[in-house]
Amino acid sequence: MHNSTLTGSVLVLLGVGAGLGCASPEPRRFPLKDPVWVDDDLKPVAVPCKEITNDDGEKETICRPEEYVSPFAWDVGDKTIFRPMSQFFAMDFGFEAKNVNAMDEVPDSSWFTNRIGVRPFTKEELVRGSCPETMLDPEKDADGSWVIDQGKPNGANPGFRVNIKGVGKFMLKADQAREGEKATGATAIATRIYHAAGWYAACDTVVYVPKRLLSLKPGLKFADNSGVEKNFDQPAMEKILEGAQKRNGEYRMLASRWLDGRTVGPFKYEETRRDDPNDVIDHEDRRDLRGARLIAAWLGHFDSREQNSMTTWHAVDSKNKDASPGYTLHWYLDLGDCFGSHWEWDSLNRRINKSYYFDPGDVAADLLTLGIPHRPWDEGKVVKGAELFAYFPLDDFEPEDWKGGYPNPAFQRMTEHDGAWAARIITRFSDDLVAEAVKVGDYSDKFHTEVLTKALIKRRNKIRERYFKNLSPLADVRVTGAKVCATDLARESATWPEKQFKYAGTIFTGRTLGSSDTVKVTRGANGEVCVDLPKVAKSDALKDNDPERYAVVDITNGIAEGPLRMHLYDLGPKGFKLVGIERPDDGDPTW
Repeated sequence: MHNSTLTGSVLVLLGVGAGLGCASPEPRRFPLKDPVWVDDDLKPVAVPCKEITNDDGEKETICRPEEYVSPFAWDVGDKTIFRPMSQFFAMDFGFEAKNVNAMDEVPDSSWFTNRIGVRPFTKEELVRGSCPETMLDPEKDADGSWVIDQGKPNGANPGFRVNIKGVGKFMLKADQAREGEKATGATAIATRIYHAAGWYAACDTVVYVPKRLLSLKPGLKFADNSGVEKNFDQPAMEKILEGAQKRNGEYRMLASRWLDGRTVGPFKYEETRRDDPNDVIDHEDRRDLRGARLIAAWLGHFDSREQNSMTTWHAVDSKNKDASPGYTLHWYLDLGDCFGSHWEWDSLNRRINKSYYFDPGDVAADLLTLGIPHRPWDEGKVVKGAELFAYFPLDDFEPEDWKGGYPNPAFQRMTEHDGAWAARIITRFSDDLVAEAVKVGDYSDKFHTEVLTKALIKRRNKIRERYFKNLSPLADVRVTGAKVCATDLARESATWPEKQFKYAGTIFTGRTLGSSDTVKVTRGANGEVCVDLPKVAKSDALKDNDPERYAVVDITNGIAEGPLRMHLYDLGPKGFKLVGIERPDDGDPTW
């Protein structure tokens, strides 16, 4: 059963979908069983041991996945030119995601954990994010207790690692001068949102550091972005501090908590990792990676490349991080690019989030039209007094048209169903929760907090409008006895005026689901809709999984093109049991 539960369920669902989509005397049905809510990929597995040469040139034996190094230049070229060519000749048109359960949701896994999408989420949980209860306390820590033991080897923002006894290791990163407080605040905010939405995101927090806390371990070196090794000494540390933003004589830094486990390099947005036995679904076919395109679009996370991710190996033996058995987790890192771009060239800043760094389509259009037509980015404007967010607050955001820095294999395969799934999560961020998340950025100017909050709410609303109009936004289905209820997320969020919602219900029964009848849909508060189900089973003596107990109920809301389609069994005195949910593009009941 190991590694096969979710995959098997996917195949069952594909079979069900095929059965329901073809005319037949007796359609395929969802089986009478509970859906898969936790994937097997969190169970420890053994990885064959191998001998490697470590960074010090010494031989060592590891029993975990090898470290993967992702060259940025190659990744850009591959995703921009070579991969599109190979996919074109392969005639790969894509299919629906494979890690989806019978309820049209994504189970918990090493990639994603259901949080705000399946239960009430408090402000306190949002603010805490993935951080432990014991965190940094600069005001109380002793002088010299933050020991710098490593220079930051690469990345856009300068920094260094500190080791704090009894607390842990943190990478401290400063803002670049031209960005003001943007990047440190953006990272802290975005990691809270990613974590709440369900993805694994690092614990990143804005801190103000008194210089008295820092002590430098002698003899440190680091390699810069070009690979040249340099000393990390007192002058190097002073240079970083001089460039940092300041408040009351203290240095504004982003404290990134060191990830637990053994880091084994970024994850890819395509294929699988061959040396991880738990990795069985091609990454570009995972809904959690496809749907991540929409949260990246919401936050303007254009630098959503594989280098800004990390895979960690968690050995069962806590004393040996390189041992087996163990399991992997997949993390999102370095989200400081969110909420506006600050490149040296304004023309590039305008195009960010709307065009790739090198976009063959846009380049061809410019050549053919001599660059005469106006582009979406030509009219970009900034908010006076909030220039740190560049063109983000006033961006004419269209979720469907958003682009990252360069093509992302999983993002490119996002279907309407993947996008609708992500939109159902994003809509759970109420205005209050969005405002609470932005406060985590601790911007010195309250106007910056206000501008960013309004921009995120506006962009969230655009996502609702786009992805709630095609597939049904009804969710949170619950069954009590012979009553089934759901929450219309579009009506609950007032995406459209109340009067535009006109509900209708249909129930399909019989061995061939050929009999249909209307059912009354009762409208309640907070987006609730309910249907009282008629008796379906003709006899209580029937087996629980007898086709005569099976029913399909469609609810439409008068706005979305397709219905919420619920598959149930009438179990007599035990009430109805929900076994499957679909959100078809239209209401065609052809099975």
